[in-house]
Amino acid sequence: MIETMATAAEDLARPQDVVVRRDVKERRDWAKWGLGAYFALFLFFLYIPMILMAILSFQGDTGQLTFPFRGPISLDWWRTLWDTNLFNTIADDVSASGRQSFYLSIVAGVLVAVFGFSLSMAFRRRWRLKGDAIAFFVLMLALMTPAFLVGLGNQLLWKFMGYTPNLWYTALGANVIWGIPFAFLVMLAVWNRYDRHIEEAARDLGANGPTTFREVTLPLVWTGIFGSFLFGFTLTWNDFDRTILLQSGYESQPLPILIGTWPQSRPILPNLYALGAGTTTITLALIFVVLIAVTLRLRLRGAPVHSVEEEFGEESGGGIRVETPDSTPR
Repeated sequence: MIETMATAAEDLARPQDVVVRRDVKERRDWAKWGLGAYFALFLFFLYIPMILMAILSFQGDTGQLTFPFRGPISLDWWRTLWDTNLFNTIADDVSASGRQSFYLSIVAGVLVAVFGFSLSMAFRRRWRLKGDAIAFFVLMLALMTPAFLVGLGNQLLWKFMGYTPNLWYTALGANVIWGIPFAFLVMLAVWNRYDRHIEEAARDLGANGPTTFREVTLPLVWTGIFGSFLFGFTLTWNDFDRTILLQSGYESQPLPILIGTWPQSRPILPNLYALGAGTTTITLALIFVVLIAVTLRLRLRGAPVHSVEEEFGEESGGGIRVETPDSTPR
């Protein structure tokens, strides 16, 4: 009887079991298309000047600064960057300025990373006074102050104290001050997603403070420290407004000063385009090398680990054998 009723209930069509299908026209996401077009337009205006300069740097001996392109395609303007035997060569100036900019940027990047990391640690450990908000905005003040005013104020201060502006003292200090807020913000972002319980676990396992900092904290936040270094390096490498007011005229000029004062010191030729395209290419190549290194490191860290199975008396069939005191398997 029960089976007969169940069969009848299954055969009976219920209205709620009917699937209604409607042809729904897919709506176009105009906001997505608009944002995509805006992003493409932004990239176009950002990179097209560099692309055009790179194209014009491959002109022949009669090349000019504007289109049309004057052939044949040649590397003569590029060779003036390193060959001292060519006419209109700038190899000596480029070599001296490149080394000066590189060394200055390396030192500034290291100092910015150290100071930014130290200041962020102070805020993280809450070694604060009641005016911690005021201290935060004082740090951000260097970020909001115009670069020319920072350079001019530093120049007046050093001259008032009787010191001559120098690239390795006054200009380096101004660039470090300029980069510290960027490094500080990067490190704050890193600390916001940092789990302090990891350090507590290390201390519970017997690690002291220096060991925990060296073997636990630093490996977890090294990306923020490296990002702070890149900020200090890049800002100093590209700086013009502060550096031009805080260097003496008796030392090798950094690359931004060399390029910025080019029209006053020498005729503008396509080798200027070659220099700009070359520095941009080197910078992008270094970025790609760093990204490849980080990607390989992450893949190596994420490789599967072949763990050793613990001995639980596992048999070939995959079951677990539990032995009783009388050695009778169950």
